[in-house]
Amino acid sequence: MINDHLSLSQQGLALLKSIETLRLKPYDDQTGQPIAEWMPGASIGYGYLIAEVDWPKFANGIDKSRAAALLEKSTTSAKYAIHHAVVVPLTQQEFDALVLLVFNIGVGAFRKSSVLKLINDPRAVTDYPNLESAWKAWNKSQGEINEGLENRRDCEWKIWQRGIYQRW
Repeated sequence: MINDHLSLSQQGLALLKSIETLRLKPYDDQTGQPIAEWMPGASIGYGYLIAEVDWPKFANGIDKSRAAALLEKSTTSAKYAIHHAVVVPLTQQEFDALVLLVFNIGVGAFRKSSVLKLINDPRAVTDYPNLESAWKAWNKSQGEINEGLENRRDCEWKIWQRGIYQRW
């Protein structure tokens, strides 16, 4: 694993926390509204998706230390996926940008993505002319272009391209 020496930087973690914001009670990831029963997109903490089977553990909320543990679990999954799928060397800023992307789109989607194909082989044949367009194509929610996701992809791309860690 070529990038196994890399981990999410403190700067990357701080930006991720500012993007996700801490929520100690369950909420709908699509609307941000509080929820009282499980639904697809049920989230808690820093954007942690609650599986239906786990709903009873989270229905009444969590504390800050549990939120931090869930964030660590989610970022560890993203880091593991990157370490095992990316076969070219990454810089710290590239790794951070990828962790933020994978955290948001999910490990499964990342493993099948044109983003991964183009990182590993910039000449790979995909539906996109370049890595930037493949990256920014992850801008839809429920089939519709979403301004928040467009902003998020722009933010991640600025990290990848220029090392600028700045929330929109």
